[in-house]
Amino acid sequence: MKILLKIFLFFITAIFLTAGFIVSKILWDYTVVTDEIPKPAPQEIAVAFPLSAKVNPFIGTGGIPWTCAYNFPGASVPFGLVRLSPETSAIFTGEKALNSSGFFYGDDKIIGFSHTRLVGTGATDGGHFLVLPADGMELFENKEWYYKYSHADELAYPGYYSVKFPKRGIKAELTATPRVGIHRYTFNKEMQPTLLLDITHALGDKRAEDGYLQIDTLNNQMEGHVRTFGSFAGRYGGIKVYFVATFSKPFIAHSILENGQISNALSTKGNSIKAAIEFAAIQHPEEVIMKLAISHISIDNARENLALEAAEKPFDHISQEAISTWENRLKSIEIQGGSSTQQVNFYTALYRSFQMPTVFNDANGQYLGFDKNVHQADSFQYYTDMSIWDTFRTTHPLYNLIAPGDQQDMIRSLICMAKQGGWLPRWPSGYGYTNSMLGSAADIVISEAWQKGIRDYDIDFAYENMKTIALASTPKGSAFSGRDDNDLCIKYGYCPADSMEEAVSRTLEFAWSDYAISKLARQLGHADDAEYFFQKSMLYKNVWNPETQYFHPKNANGNFTEDFKPLLLTYLDGDETYTNDYVEGSALQWRWAPFFDANGLTGLFSSNDYFIDELNNFFEKTDPAVGKWNPGSYYWHGNEPDIHAAYLFNTVDRPDLTQ
Repeated sequence: MKILLKIFLFFITAIFLTAGFIVSKILWDYTVVTDEIPKPAPQEIAVAFPLSAKVNPFIGTGGIPWTCAYNFPGASVPFGLVRLSPETSAIFTGEKALNSSGFFYGDDKIIGFSHTRLVGTGATDGGHFLVLPADGMELFENKEWYYKYSHADELAYPGYYSVKFPKRGIKAELTATPRVGIHRYTFNKEMQPTLLLDITHALGDKRAEDGYLQIDTLNNQMEGHVRTFGSFAGRYGGIKVYFVATFSKPFIAHSILENGQISNALSTKGNSIKAAIEFAAIQHPEEVIMKLAISHISIDNARENLALEAAEKPFDHISQEAISTWENRLKSIEIQGGSSTQQVNFYTALYRSFQMPTVFNDANGQYLGFDKNVHQADSFQYYTDMSIWDTFRTTHPLYNLIAPGDQQDMIRSLICMAKQGGWLPRWPSGYGYTNSMLGSAADIVISEAWQKGIRDYDIDFAYENMKTIALASTPKGSAFSGRDDNDLCIKYGYCPADSMEEAVSRTLEFAWSDYAISKLARQLGHADDAEYFFQKSMLYKNVWNPETQYFHPKNANGNFTEDFKPLLLTYLDGDETYTNDYVEGSALQWRWAPFFDANGLTGLFSSNDYFIDELNNFFEKTDPAVGKWNPGSYYWHGNEPDIHAAYLFNTVDRPDLTQ
């Protein structure tokens, strides 16, 4: 018996030691990757473009996988269709898109450089036309393309990205125009300069089909298209993207890999297409410039985009144009004081706010509308990829102040979507409704902009469309889900928790939109509508529970639910026993949601002093670790105990801040 016990303890000890070794190895390898720091912007960039030099494009690319900020370090211009960036894969598993933009800071392998992605959202979409430089055909037939790399060999600033692969003797540099990605690959030793292209690539584990490739060896060009089905594009039938690519050196050989079969054909169609282009090596270092333009309309439009934006311009000239454009955008806000770190954080955040939405029309003004037909934007830029549920609170109000022209075009685009698709969208992406999140926050964006003097669009159509969405549930089977279960919310004066999910959040979000419609109706001279929607907006108070002092799930019979844990986050409530009625947050966080009615909100609390104490506690709790996250609480701690409540009270009667 003792021998068996010793054997058992030996195996248990061995298992724990092995597990400990594996965990230590993972943490060590991960730390080795993340401890490396990319190079700062060169001194000449910092002198010529001081604000751009404060931007750190790597901020928000790491952290906890799947919950990071979903940013990317690659090259783009403000609101550009092309977002050209490296894609990476995980250290041990090889998994892709741990960050939905394709680049995760904790990964140690680059699999190539692709042209499209969304920014700052958990949706994995894009990854079109992946490119990887190589020495001949060594990687072409491999299932996985990748090179190990170090962050110490990276450099990025607005409009430019580069990385070196020292063991391979290759340097990759990227820059962009609105619709063209420009690559410069330098081969630094004796090798066969080659570019590998994955025509049917999609970010992460998303799929692609309907690939087409045509190679023009006489003119050193290729063209083609693909349809990808990402998190959002898959919801409206996929998004088709066309491309034309030109190369600075003549081809000496090419190969196509289609469904595992290699050929020297000049064209092919299929759902799995890769190509390899070999170039003559004349001297070392040897440069190959690739310019790849995209369009959602046609190959001809992609070719025109290339001709108008990049065809005759050298790489360095385009890179300078890109950073100059960024510098002018960043000048929209000038700051003083603060530490250098705070200034970097500020200008990086401002930079991110201009990376998306996306200008979706081609250089000739054509765009694909929500009716899947080609339309012409003659007097404005047509935008898509608007994360309105996320941005109506902050980013769109910022555009009202620092980018009113862009805001006007975004609203014109929303109205075009409604005219061509039927409804003002909530989270439009590409050329379709994604129905992501909840509510009808476009009402708030348009109403606020109109009140602040940003006009010159069909406000009457927008207003009537808002009313249509607000006064009934969208018909079943519609492309747009509208205010889901709205009929029940209207019937009861709140969204009943026993009839739908997200009931509390829906009640509060619908109320905010109703308030925005009321304000717009008043501006347009519709007094009766204004009063009706104002009274409707005040119904959010119906889910306030004076016993708990929270917005509390309420059933159709008028009773509040019994299962209630106001500090529990939705992400931590696995079976949603307590948080099914809230969206991406706890009851504590949704407690402050009716920003549109600050007086009404404060009046719900048992006293003003209690409101102030609770709001301050929300921001800083009682933890002495000022400015740090307390894992035992769901609060973010500040360092000025009265500033948060004072700010809210001081903005109650300021229409410039509260409308």
